[in-house]
Amino acid sequence: MIKTAKNIIGSGRILLVAALVAGAALTSFASLRAQEDGNDNVSAKDDTSADPFDLPKSITMLGKENPNVRTATAVVNGFVITGTDIDQRAALVLDANKGAKISKEDIERLRAQVLRNLIDETLEIQAAKEQKIEVKAEDVANQYDRVAGQNNRTPKELDAYLTKIGSSPASLKRQIEGEIAWQNLLQRNITPFVNVSREEVNELMDRMRASKGTEEYRVAEIYLSATPENEQAVFDNAKRIVDQLKEGGNFQAYARQYSEASTAAVGGDLGWIRLPQLPTALADAVKELQSGQLVGPIQVPGGFDIVYLVDKRQVLTADPRDAVLSLKQISIAFPKGTTQEQAQPKIAEFTSRVKQIRGCGDVEAVAGLMGADVVSNDQVQARALPPALQDVLLKLQVGQATPPFGSIADGVRVLMLCGRDDPKTDTDPSFDKLMNQLENERIDKRAQRYLRDLRRDAIIEYN
Repeated sequence: MIKTAKNIIGSGRILLVAALVAGAALTSFASLRAQEDGNDNVSAKDDTSADPFDLPKSITMLGKENPNVRTATAVVNGFVITGTDIDQRAALVLDANKGAKISKEDIERLRAQVLRNLIDETLEIQAAKEQKIEVKAEDVANQYDRVAGQNNRTPKELDAYLTKIGSSPASLKRQIEGEIAWQNLLQRNITPFVNVSREEVNELMDRMRASKGTEEYRVAEIYLSATPENEQAVFDNAKRIVDQLKEGGNFQAYARQYSEASTAAVGGDLGWIRLPQLPTALADAVKELQSGQLVGPIQVPGGFDIVYLVDKRQVLTADPRDAVLSLKQISIAFPKGTTQEQAQPKIAEFTSRVKQIRGCGDVEAVAGLMGADVVSNDQVQARALPPALQDVLLKLQVGQATPPFGSIADGVRVLMLCGRDDPKTDTDPSFDKLMNQLENERIDKRAQRYLRDLRRDAIIEYN
């Protein structure tokens, strides 16, 4: 699995290469991705009036597909999307979810979803071209190179990796092109016409000041729209997604491929919000979650939401986990095949010598006596560490170390605290940040309507 690069363009929105997860993102808006095609759960009745087509009970299909013939899967306003295009894009999602159990049925649903994504992507590119908005090959290449660099690969190494997992450089570059085209189109046709008054921002700031000390939540979502006709089918699909996430699926990857909210571009991330900003049903559910838990599907106006709680903190109150720590890591490694019995004496010596260290200035000398490695980093945010280490390190004084942790396979190590810069208490929310937040919400809603219009007017042929 590879990470994506990060670059800020225009309004500062993040453009995401949707299927490549676990890293920062490229710049842009997301499109609405998942859309169920209708409700298949139609109840039967004894009278023929329930079936306006008077269909026979036994159906025999005429004709037979030849799996060895690769034909176009869809033609969107004359642009051909093939089965190969779907395979290569789906490979990115599957690679990002290696740990999840994905059945053949799930893969087929993923392929159907990828086709819908490719159709949306094509509509976005076509709409940009119609308005003479050009995406330069140089811009796409630069973004592609940044993705490679973010993942410690050269562009040629990224080419090879994509081919290895069953995708291709062309598929990823096409996705980058679609994101840049959509971003540029929105910046021309929507962003200039969205206005937020100073009164609205000041009102929001007043509400936040009044809420000082109350909890706010870092929430991610997967939103699926539904109509009365397809409500059950969408609910069933959302439930399958929840089951797959609980089995180890990557929430960001699923959000990018399935969510219809514009937050799909950033893995469903809503950022830091307060409960009153959420629909009542979501607020009630989020309030009961602990960090790292998810809940859903929850019915909300217009569809269903799956919600993941990333973190929580108190409004306008300094969080100890925002402290910046200066750390030294002391570690020992074991040869492959070392048993627990063989490793125990070395672990005992390591533990004993670490206790003898007299502050951070003594680390290198003691480490040298036992052949341990030392790595220093003076810009570690406590929040970025695993929760178990956060709790331990935030209770240490400078010059103290954590208990040893690790394994024979990964090595045994300790972290010594060499310095700590505590966060400053926020005195006021940022006016510009809140203004940007309100503008983005309005731009996102208009972007959703824009894409719906493109779908409605499109001529799409399926094979």
